[in-house]
Amino acid sequence: MELKQQLRLSQQVVMTPQLQQAIKLLQMSRMELLDSVREEMMENPVLEELPESSESKDQRDAGSAAESPEAQSVAETQAGDANERSNNEIDWERYLENHANQAPMPATRRLDNDDLPGIDQTASRSETLTEHLTWQLTMSDFLEDEKRFATLVFGNLDDRGYLRMEGVPPEEVVTRLAAEADLDPEDAEEVLKLIQRFDPIGVATRDLRECLLVQADHFGMDMLVQAIIKDHIPDLEKRNYGAIAKALEFSLEDVYDAAEIITTLEPRPARAFVSEDPQYITPDVYLHKVGDEYFVVSNDDGMPKLRISAFYRSAIMSDNPETKEYVQNKLRSAQWLIRSIDQRRKTIVKVTECIVDKQRDFFERGIAHLKPMILRDVAEAVGMHESTISRVTNNKYLHSPQGIFELKYFFNSGIRRGGNEEDIASESVKQNIKDIIHAEDAHKPLSDQRIVEMLEAQGIVIARRTVAKYREMLGILSSSKRKKYF
Repeated sequence: MELKQQLRLSQQVVMTPQLQQAIKLLQMSRMELLDSVREEMMENPVLEELPESSESKDQRDAGSAAESPEAQSVAETQAGDANERSNNEIDWERYLENHANQAPMPATRRLDNDDLPGIDQTASRSETLTEHLTWQLTMSDFLEDEKRFATLVFGNLDDRGYLRMEGVPPEEVVTRLAAEADLDPEDAEEVLKLIQRFDPIGVATRDLRECLLVQADHFGMDMLVQAIIKDHIPDLEKRNYGAIAKALEFSLEDVYDAAEIITTLEPRPARAFVSEDPQYITPDVYLHKVGDEYFVVSNDDGMPKLRISAFYRSAIMSDNPETKEYVQNKLRSAQWLIRSIDQRRKTIVKVTECIVDKQRDFFERGIAHLKPMILRDVAEAVGMHESTISRVTNNKYLHSPQGIFELKYFFNSGIRRGGNEEDIASESVKQNIKDIIHAEDAHKPLSDQRIVEMLEAQGIVIARRTVAKYREMLGILSSSKRKKYF
């Protein structure tokens, strides 16, 4: 045993904080990036957004700044910074002098006042189900203990409007709430029946059967409808009208008409009060066709134009070591953020150009011509790792002549075709299945096996279970549940 020193030369990837930041920005969605930039601007006083009045001058200077430090790749920047740190101190004076002549990030498109939403659209708030029920409760003549019970009921409604308590069987919920409100359980049941007649009808019921029965009784529907709801919900879900007709001794036509009436009832009473704000998608890149060529353009509208604050350019000259060190750290952080954002933009454009090149038939002729493609195909073409392609395509959207698509949409497994034809993308097969079912006779819906045979006639070899899986992914019912009897 002996101790000795050895000199060894090796290469390894060092995940510096700057490189981690670049990777994090790369996988962010557009909205997440905007939030991150705003947060960094609040924490880093060196960063500021270029005023709109400076836009025209900066655009004129853009041509001379094409090869700016911000345009370098993450790996090149990391290597350059490592070399600079080895020279005792970064020459910030020279960097800031060069930075002043460089074009900032692309401009933000400002909306005119006419394009902004009205005050009534921004200041209003929709009424919640609890508020709507509470208002009706104040207009009722319930006693104080009954109002306490009703309030507890309102607080235990789920998103559908059903009365539920976590870990408590449905039949015991009323008893629990009655005890908490110091109300007799029998009186609580009567109060609950009155609440179930509040608007929306059927609210505070404990299951689908009770919900539909309350509505059927309220609207005065006939006994056949109520009998089907009371005893034959499973057969109704399976569209097994023959079994219902036999059990209730009614004709199949009467049962079918009653089932059609039941479909007009609301199985989710709280549907109108569920706040689901629309999610607007802002594309990260645009695809334009000029002649026979496609051009990918980054969408920089709404992205702040970042630059180094003029005040801190002078502060770097300070004789105070602590001040100088603080400013240098903030300058380094600002420099990395600007470079990482620009590198993110260029990487997205580069990957999108590769996708467009490989899926040109899709953009020319539609979904039927979407080709199978995996992450490795793009990674090898652009010289990046598959994990990088995955980050780039996640939550990034492309606006194209065919519509708006997430970049991940273009990655599909291949389905084998007969003969010497090329494999077809799984998304194209799904569209084929959807078209076949859309064109079927509703009185004689096609089985999954029949769809397999029709696809095979088109040269698409696929198993029946795969058809069933794709059909479920498309939200299409089985043939027995799609059948219409009259």
